[in-house]
Amino acid sequence: MGKLNMAVLRYLSGQHFRVLTAVEMGMKNHEIVPGSLVAPIASLKHGGCNKVLRELAKHKLLAYERTKTVQGYRLTNAGYDYLALRTLSSRQVISSVGNQMGVGKESDIYIVANEDEQQFAMKLHRLGRTSFRSLKNKRDYHKHRHKMSWLYLSRLAAMKEFAYMKALYDRGFPVPKPVDYNRHAVIMELLDGYP
Repeated sequence: MGKLNMAVLRYLSGQHFRVLTAVEMGMKNHEIVPGSLVAPIASLKHGGCNKVLRELAKHKLLAYERTKTVQGYRLTNAGYDYLALRTLSSRQVISSVGNQMGVGKESDIYIVANEDEQQFAMKLHRLGRTSFRSLKNKRDYHKHRHKMSWLYLSRLAAMKEFAYMKALYDRGFPVPKPVDYNRHAVIMELLDGYP
């Protein structure tokens, strides 16, 4: 899980993000995405795609796994963080990431800022931590499915949180103003307050 490490972000190219997105898309149908499937989804040649996959695995944005039946890659939390940050940055919602404000059993919270240096809070949902494994029994995110990715459950949690926060804010309840969300990241107004 760990802290959000932004050091690698500046060195990633469009190809790296295409491969990360391809693995994310492959994970809709596969727990472990074979390398041979990533190349056609990313629209890259097989050799070039393998090089990018190895680089992403070296930086721990992807994890290489091998079982008796299949070998391939799966997206890590860090890779999912980078995909969400890239999208939010391209929408010009955020342009910089600051210090970590808090860690909970469901999420990590960071201070972020936009081009105008206006600060927001960014909540990265982290469902699936060991202290939160009974989630599937307590929440209805997965409906009637038996297997589901923790990354996908985090995405659903963020989507629902943003929708509820927006509904409450629009009706005058004392909640932070929701700004935007993508994947498992929710951007909201930063409030000065005390626990």
